[in-house]
Amino acid sequence: MSKTIAIVGAGVGGLTAALCLTRRGFEVDIIEQAALLTEIGAGLQISPNASRILAELGLLGALEAVWTEPDAITLADGMSLRPLASVASGRFARDRWHAPYGVLHRASLQRILLAAVEAEPRCRLHLGHRIDGDPQRAIAAITGRTPTLIVGADGIWSRLRNTVPGAGRVQFSGNVAWRMTVTRHAAAGLLQPDRVSAFLGSRAHLVAYPLREIDGFNLVAIIEGKETDSVWVGKDADVRRHDYLAAFSAWNHGLRTLLKNADSPSYWPLCTVSDGAWQDGAKTVLIGDAAHAMTPFAAQGAAMAIEDASALATCLADTNDITLALRVFETGRRPRIAQVRRRAAFNRFAYHARGPLRIGRNVILSMKGPEALAADFDWLYGYGAPAR
Repeated sequence: MSKTIAIVGAGVGGLTAALCLTRRGFEVDIIEQAALLTEIGAGLQISPNASRILAELGLLGALEAVWTEPDAITLADGMSLRPLASVASGRFARDRWHAPYGVLHRASLQRILLAAVEAEPRCRLHLGHRIDGDPQRAIAAITGRTPTLIVGADGIWSRLRNTVPGAGRVQFSGNVAWRMTVTRHAAAGLLQPDRVSAFLGSRAHLVAYPLREIDGFNLVAIIEGKETDSVWVGKDADVRRHDYLAAFSAWNHGLRTLLKNADSPSYWPLCTVSDGAWQDGAKTVLIGDAAHAMTPFAAQGAAMAIEDASALATCLADTNDITLALRVFETGRRPRIAQVRRRAAFNRFAYHARGPLRIGRNVILSMKGPEALAADFDWLYGYGAPAR
């Protein structure tokens, strides 16, 4: 197999794939339509299944310099603030899953990945280029060489997906995410800086991550919502702000005030990609959101892209038969992605439960001990870890 690979998209998945591939001896061109890499969003959870891969790439020290390793991930009732359950993290995560659990600003992760790519002589980054027409010809015109394989890491609105026969389609999930940041002072008495907090309520939930970089918190409020146009970042957030405030009208007064006073919230209609082909057997393979975008109810979108990147590099390095490599990659990853999708669907049901279901959920969660709660995550966070 030729050692030249092109990656379309310089987000978390694309940059991680570039690093994984170059560590396996491949030459990589990364093509990105943006002239400047700026990351949309704020807080990001890096669970042990993803941090393990980033550590193998030599990035753990840079991550530790900017992220927070929360002591726990807690679930609480959004109306009463009564704690429902807590999963230990921090030192516990490193001991149990052999890798850390960290939260940081998404832009920080992209900056760390970009610095590693720029320091890698086998990587070439091409900004400000859009792929139109035949991808191989377009990429050859940009880079001066024809790739053996094109990796589509261009996100949920992937253009490369259109070149893969039978690929999935984008569909609205029925939920909308509102994202905003608040200062530590504004959240005093409500949010704790040593933990990730998830507040559950009828048809809505709120997750708060501490962000060291801003000495505050990133808030993600997810509600049931109406389908909008295909603009990923809502441009009419002020008009729609009434919808998300109404969804929390029966919640704890302090949380309602925090949401109401947050500066410049923006909304994302949460879309997924339906089940479909990820590769064409010869020229193109999709990873991350381009292949299998999922709802964020399991907080695994970025982690799955990172896992994809590592798995694809391994498959390509293990054989000179590109058709076999792509088939092994897709066959191997599909069960994992399906399992994470099922967990996200279950969490959506549980987090937004109402009436008797909400009461039953609270009782069940309160009865689970720390060991049982941790064991529920072994299959997810322990992926790739040495046997315990």
